[in-house]
Amino acid sequence: MNDIASDTEMMRRIAGRDATALEALYDRYEKSVYAFAYRFAQDAMLAEEIVQELFMRIWNQPERYDASLGKLTTWIFAVTRNIAIDQLRKRQNRTTSQTADAEQLARMPDTAGGPEEEYDAKWTGEQLREALSALNPDQQQVLELIYYQGFTQHEVSERHGIPLGTVKSRVRLAMKQLKERLGDLERRRIPYDTTS
Repeated sequence: MNDIASDTEMMRRIAGRDATALEALYDRYEKSVYAFAYRFAQDAMLAEEIVQELFMRIWNQPERYDASLGKLTTWIFAVTRNIAIDQLRKRQNRTTSQTADAEQLARMPDTAGGPEEEYDAKWTGEQLREALSALNPDQQQVLELIYYQGFTQHEVSERHGIPLGTVKSRVRLAMKQLKERLGDLERRRIPYDTTS
């Protein structure tokens, strides 16, 4: 069986949710895709992310490949190129944003308070961690990705194969639960003891 026929067959099997076909495709093309991605990114970690994103897309949307339009390798490298461009743009936007944030932060006056403010911040942080740990793992995952790692809901949906509506629903439910748990924070606050 020639490569074109076997590529088409592997994509057909992947569309049927055959994980071994995805592994075989990965084994066949991972090195050349990585080398191609690295030429764009000039960064080993980013090149690995691009490869992972490519194979996630192949797994989640195998129907996007149309064998009548050309060889699988042509399609794979076109998608890899698009992912690389998107990732480089995101990185550039984040770097620009981080530089601006760092400059803005450097211009801000130091408003650090005394031990009472430090105690309040620590106590509030503990309450927040406790409230977050009470969420279910799916809700924790989307909040972590969106609020701590800076991804958009759309990016979370694409990267993790979660329908966008489900991502939005998890965020909404998580925020509602956090609001309920943290709403009476001031009432539950233990006063700072200045006598000890």
